[in-house]
Parts: sequence; structure tokens; C-alpha cells
Amino acid sequence: MPNVSARDKLMESPAMKEKYDLEYPAYQPNLDATQKLKSSLRDKKVIIVMGNWCGDSRLQVPHFYKILDEAGVAENNITLIFVDENKKAENGLVDQLKIDRIPTFVITANEKEIGRITEWPLVTLEEDLVEITK
Repeated sequence: MPNVSARDKLMESPAMKEKYDLEYPAYQPNLDATQKLKSSLRDKKVIIVMGNWCGDSRLQVPHFYKILDEAGVAENNITLIFVDENKKAENGLVDQLKIDRIPTFVITANEKEIGRITEWPLVTLEEDLVEITK
């Protein structure tokens, strides 16, 4: 499996596909938050660092994609990076991100990190994203 890929690579792992197919449609993001994110995420990029082997990734990543979809974030503004159990990816792809727990959702503007959600949100994924993108 390539380290950097598009959403369809998630489905190559049976465990991830099963969880995604269950969690994505079931998750109902806060409507007010997703409305705010439509404008605040417009000029941002998102990096998702995850492992198909990780239970937290299998739960949080489908929820995160649902939020991004409802906020209208284009696929080309999302980078999905798979890491191994040591939180490393080939070619040092995540070395500069200093990943210690996954999933990690990094939001960037003008190629600079403006915030991240690591493993679990403080409130909810969408409300944490609103706070990051204010």
C-alpha cells in the first residue's frame, strides 16, 4: 500500500473498509459547525496521518471524512498518509510532522501548520476544526 494516497486506498484494508462502511454513514456532524467550516476550510489543506491497523484511526478517520465532505472540501486538498506501527512512513513523509499518536489531522494554510487534532478531539472533530480555522 502506498504511503500517500487517496481515500479509495482506505478500502484496501478489510478491517478499515468494514469500519468505514459502518461509521461514515452513521456519523452525524454538527450542522452549525459544518456550515462554518464551508468557508473557513476553503483555502486550507488537510493532512490525515493514520494506520489501518489502529482502532482509533478506523473510528475517527471515517468521521473526519464525513465532516470534510459536508464542508465541501475537495479531495485534492486532502493528503492521506499511512504509517506503520512506529508512526513512520517511507521516505520520511511524516518526519517533519512529529507524529506521536494517530490518527493525526493536520490543518495547514499557506503551507504552514495552523493546528492539529491528535488521536481524539477535545470536544468533537468538527468543533475542534472550527476552533483551529477561526
